[in-house]
Amino acid sequence: MTGALEGLRIIEIAGIGPAPFCGMMLADHGAQVIRVERVGAHPSRKNILNRSRRSIAVDLKAAAGVQIVRDLARTADGLIEGFRPGVMERLGIGPEVLLADNPRLVFGRMTGWGQSGPYAGDAGHDINFIALTGALDALGRAGEKPTPPINLVGDFGGGGLLLAFGMVSAILHASRTGQGQVIDCSIVDGTSLLMSMVWALRAQGRWGPSRGTNLLDTGAHFYETYETADGGFISLGSIEPQFYARLRELLGLEADPEFDRQMDASRWPLLKRRLAELFIRRTRDEWCALLEHQDVCFAPVLSMNEAQAHPHNQQRGVFIEVQGVTQPAPAPRFSVTAAKTPTMPGTAGSDGDELLQSIGYDKERIADLRRSGVIE
Repeated sequence: MTGALEGLRIIEIAGIGPAPFCGMMLADHGAQVIRVERVGAHPSRKNILNRSRRSIAVDLKAAAGVQIVRDLARTADGLIEGFRPGVMERLGIGPEVLLADNPRLVFGRMTGWGQSGPYAGDAGHDINFIALTGALDALGRAGEKPTPPINLVGDFGGGGLLLAFGMVSAILHASRTGQGQVIDCSIVDGTSLLMSMVWALRAQGRWGPSRGTNLLDTGAHFYETYETADGGFISLGSIEPQFYARLRELLGLEADPEFDRQMDASRWPLLKRRLAELFIRRTRDEWCALLEHQDVCFAPVLSMNEAQAHPHNQQRGVFIEVQGVTQPAPAPRFSVTAAKTPTMPGTAGSDGDELLQSIGYDKERIADLRRSGVIE
């Protein structure tokens, strides 16, 4: 087998951000993902999120275009879409219609706010969704404003990745029972779920309300980034006592009483200043020579260019190059059903004829659809 999801067919209604990331995850691991683009769309052929898909360009405002999606969905295990609530219904390809055609279908809906609630119909982006969950308020340094972590936490962690998990879970259920269902995957829900450990620490009285003052949010001197003499940065995560002790030993601080009370938060600001003064004295490479592979929980802070060239990432093949485009390799890794090398996306609709033939459309009908502009 090539990929753990080989044999599954997923229809992806083209969109941006988290839904395509879900489609990429499923395609990376062997599912046949058919991306339904709109007629006239010209997505970048360097868009990694669209890799390893087949595509068809369809006018969803035409009755014949809607019929194409319904016919494709009859042959599919799942469908994913990222429109605002109600859009698929207005197009005539909502879950009631498609599940009536194919009761085993898993209909995955990716939104920011969810299918219900006061904000459900509102516009929004990652920064807004994570703001509403309490996650954004926790991200940043003490005394400074919240800092969005690009769009990793919301769009991709709480959104696309969670939808991929939901799709596989629901498809497993459908394979056992024959019963499809609708997945309401909200970035608000998913981001809140990613915050579970922080909520647990809060319940235990181990997480305070002020950002940048806690154990994992740069409050602690032993869980922080520090600038080096050459303008680089290093990262420390020496939480456990044995790692902290080894760090002190290597830095020549084992006999310094100021560093004895590791978990005394009142001492953290002073100790951070002490370590900052120490780390600025040597270059990043010099600190790597001292601290790498020493059980202190250390790593250099690398740029994207540096990350792809780092020996650890190279040995594991963390990054690959496909048609001249450097990109992350599929993950996670399976011992039996290894993912194959991804392929970059073709032009929108490049697989249209073949896909329509696979669901029973003859050449004459396909030619008519092309002449009328329903497909491109």
